[in-house]
Amino acid sequence: VFTTRPDTLFGATFTVLAPEHDLVDAITTPEQAEAVADYKRQASLKSDLARTDLAKEKTGVWTGAYAVNPVNGKEIPIWIADYVLASYGTGAVMAVPAHDERDWEFAKQFDLPIVEVLEGGNVEEAAYTEDGLHVNSDFLNGLNKEKAIAKIVAWLEEKGFGQEKITYRLRDWLFSRQRYWGEPIPIIHWEDGTSTAVPENELPLVLPVTKDIRPSGTGESPLANLTDWLEVTREDGVKGRRETNTMPQWAGSSWYYLRYIDPHNTEKLADEDLLKQWLPVDIYVGGAEHAVLHLLYARFWHKFLYDLGVVPTKEPFQKLFNQGMILGTSYRDHRGALVATDKVEKRDGSFFHVETGEELEQAPAKMSKSLKNVVNPDDVVEQYGADTLRVYEMFMGPLDASIAWSEEGLEGSRKFLDRVYRLITSKEIVAENNGALDKVYNETVKSVTEQIELMKFNTAIAQLMVFVNAANKEDKLYVDYAKGFIQLIAPFAPHLAEEIWQTVAETGESISYVAWPTWDEGKLVEDEIEIVVQIKGKVRAKLMVAKDLSREELQEIALADEKVKAEIDDKEIVKVIAVPNKLVNIVVK
Repeated sequence: VFTTRPDTLFGATFTVLAPEHDLVDAITTPEQAEAVADYKRQASLKSDLARTDLAKEKTGVWTGAYAVNPVNGKEIPIWIADYVLASYGTGAVMAVPAHDERDWEFAKQFDLPIVEVLEGGNVEEAAYTEDGLHVNSDFLNGLNKEKAIAKIVAWLEEKGFGQEKITYRLRDWLFSRQRYWGEPIPIIHWEDGTSTAVPENELPLVLPVTKDIRPSGTGESPLANLTDWLEVTREDGVKGRRETNTMPQWAGSSWYYLRYIDPHNTEKLADEDLLKQWLPVDIYVGGAEHAVLHLLYARFWHKFLYDLGVVPTKEPFQKLFNQGMILGTSYRDHRGALVATDKVEKRDGSFFHVETGEELEQAPAKMSKSLKNVVNPDDVVEQYGADTLRVYEMFMGPLDASIAWSEEGLEGSRKFLDRVYRLITSKEIVAENNGALDKVYNETVKSVTEQIELMKFNTAIAQLMVFVNAANKEDKLYVDYAKGFIQLIAPFAPHLAEEIWQTVAETGESISYVAWPTWDEGKLVEDEIEIVVQIKGKVRAKLMVAKDLSREELQEIALADEKVKAEIDDKEIVKVIAVPNKLVNIVVK
């Protein structure tokens, strides 16, 4: 048998073979032969995915035979079950139900013994799959996982009962599809029994244009019906048929990122210099499932092209970023069951089930048609505009968070863009800089630039709001700061940005072709800071003062403040404690 946990061998109470295992027929007793044969037929109709589904009910049949557990000499029954695959390991596993979920479910289903060999759980209630010290394991008792594995492997090899081996979880990759729609596989099968690739000068091989797409009746794809395309004749008169299977949909989608680099090249996949310039892809935004699906296929494709010398990089992607999900407004009853929005009514600020009258809890959940809480982006664009939708989605929160949709938040984003429009179109734009916005502008350029690089779009937009608030307090707006601000907001609200850019730009050039603004580090230095003035420990005033003033200077400024003088009045000053850049504390009596 094959196992990744030989240290749990003392807990093996039965063994399981894949139905296809070579030994099944040889060891099955006559009494169990019919049941085993029936089970093998049923298993042959299932896919590997269906067989290994953790949620499915466990099925199996005893062969009537026994194996001997080498560590304790006990006989354990040999079963066959479809959750064991012939292609993985040796197609035979030792079952340790106390510490494996599938084995535990199987043991419970067929009333097989469960022996705990790792302490830490209640194996009568569920399999304990975490690590723990070994128990009920003779010479392994008290050892942790690593030490126990090393000791049992050495013991098994010394006794000649087993050996250490590396097994890879690789599967055959089914590539063909029996359908019309897909990339044709450029292979021709000749009547003399040979097969050859379509000549390179006949590539790319494209699908025949037809309206006659119907089942072939032979199990082949509909291409088998299209004889004009299907049948070919070689120069020597030998007849052949094109391959009728087509490639799966991910075949074409596995290399699109390469074609993006040079999409109009009619001579090759992409220009070599452009491939060197742009590859690898800096960041790929997608769900966690992409790492084991699309990105796996794309990487396979890329590695193949690298071996051929077509692409210059070994790896296609540098980083995967898992985005969050926008959740819909949903409601739950007392059982936690979700209730469709059309079954909910609002009364006095609370939500109730229309049919039962039960008060419901409002809770965000994944948007779905059944819950009728799907937000159609087309409707949002029609009512608010595309820029509002873009700004709201990026301002909702961190990109990797799952956040509930909010109409109020959408309204807020629209109002912000209205303020941006009024700022640029209503404020007097001047060529002379009075310096009032130097600090906040340079802070904004730096912050937005850095936050975009970090994909923290919500904090970038928050800083844009800070600038708008500061700029609105001024009577005039320096033209270079107006231009720079519009460039900063352009990635979030491109349509609005292009429109207001034309009101301040003099060249008529699109904002898309203007260099990104830069910031001046010298303008980011704090010249003034806020200090607090306390009288008898209570804050009585807050003052803006020059940075790094001495204790004496701070004391003089604090005592001269009108609010402070009014608080002190005719009281006697006992002591003044001044802490530079922080506070002044005045003790009076």
